Amino acid sequence: MSTRRRHAWWHRLWATSTGRFGVIVVAVIALTALVSLFWTPFDPKEADVANRWQTPNWPHLLGTDGTGHDILSLVMAGAQTTVFVAIGSGIVATLVGIALGALGALTARWMRETVAVLVDILIAFPVLIIAMMISSVWGGSLWVVIWSVGIGFGVNIARVTRPELRRVQQSDFVVAGRASGLTPAQNLAQHLLPNVAPVFIVQLSWSMAVAVLAEAGLSYLGFGASIVEPSWGILLADLQRYITLHPLSVVWPGLAITLTVLALNLLGDGLREATDPTLRQSSRARAARAHVPEVIA
Repeated sequence: MSTRRRHAWWHRLWATSTGRFGVIVVAVIALTALVSLFWTPFDPKEADVANRWQTPNWPHLLGTDGTGHDILSLVMAGAQTTVFVAIGSGIVATLVGIALGALGALTARWMRETVAVLVDILIAFPVLIIAMMISSVWGGSLWVVIWSVGIGFGVNIARVTRPELRRVQQSDFVVAGRASGLTPAQNLAQHLLPNVAPVFIVQLSWSMAVAVLAEAGLSYLGFGASIVEPSWGILLADLQRYITLHPLSVVWPGLAITLTVLALNLLGDGLREATDPTLRQSSRARAARAHVPEVIA
């Protein structure tokens, strides 16, 4: 019975069209990044000038660019950067968001007010502008993108989860946990975080989606990945100069970015529906009302 409950959220996630689409696309991107570590159809760094600007055909299934690089191999290699940035930014955002959210909800009043002011100040600065400023000083790199986006969206996560933590803290089961001798850290891990997980998951998935978009945009502008690293943003910047002559070549990196960002957002929505008990209760109530016949006076 416990195993059935443990996997119930997965069945609910798979039952929704948004969750199913998000899971499939994210899994394909992650698998592509893993496979590209060991194999790509062609060497992404190998130029074949004799076959430049090939249209999609065999063996270049997505064609080639202006120097003869195989576009499919470049897109596959670029998935490594995307997965690395998404996971790295997600980890940083999780640590920052939980730390600030807990300090802003579970500590003394002076600490809560200080964290609230700090969050309000930090949230006023756009993440991309901060990343560009840091890149201009330290140079463009994936670590700059990861830390900038992770901290920026960690602040967003803290802003959203802090009032939720305050609300859940007043619940009877949390008060009972404190009375039974649980430490604040144990109460946070066992009672508070699981109950704010739906809100947290949506914010985290959105931050990972924006991290992918930020990396592509910053790399496109020259503030993200270096030119020696595979990146969909760099590939898009290289190909867009020839969009009027070879418009199809620009489609592939742009489509990869769009699908990844869309999948992460839809996956977050699906996870929220699968894990939030209030949404399930409201959906069951609507279903019950739909089956109750109306009484006509």
